[in-house]
Amino acid sequence: MESKNVILVDENDVIIGVMEKMEAHQKGELHRAFSIFIFNSKNELLLQRRALDKYHSGGLWTNTCCSHPLPGENLKESAHKRLQEEMGFDCILNDAFHFIYKTELDNKLTEHELDHVFIGHYDKNPIINKVEAMDWKYLPIDEIKQNLKTNPEQYTVWFKIIFEKVLENI
Repeated sequence: MESKNVILVDENDVIIGVMEKMEAHQKGELHRAFSIFIFNSKNELLLQRRALDKYHSGGLWTNTCCSHPLPGENLKESAHKRLQEEMGFDCILNDAFHFIYKTELDNKLTEHELDHVFIGHYDKNPIINKVEAMDWKYLPIDEIKQNLKTNPEQYTVWFKIIFEKVLENI
């Protein structure tokens, strides 16, 4: 995995430093992140299945796109750039809310993020970057809710945390 820095923040999203991404995940340091949820006109959510060789949560289903803005990078511009890189399209993104969560991942990593959640709408099929995502699908909300109950192990931990919060904001 290439070395990238994340932006360390306090609980108020004030920048307090930078740290190499893997080190931040190993130490569980609070850092800035974003998650993108794209819905089509049928109110189906565009999910991606993470590539198997991702440094954590490989092969799991998750929200449309997520990442960390690089130091010095505008948050919303970073979200647009990453959506294009991972899913092959861009659209209007609305800043819905942000929150802090901390959870253990596989590979002895900890995700501790101040996560900015963006919501957008798009009706076409994505052209996924196979390095990032191995599959995609639009699913109705009720089907996702049922899948989360019957097969929670098929989804990333952060998706399970964020999903209900997103439904409150659409």
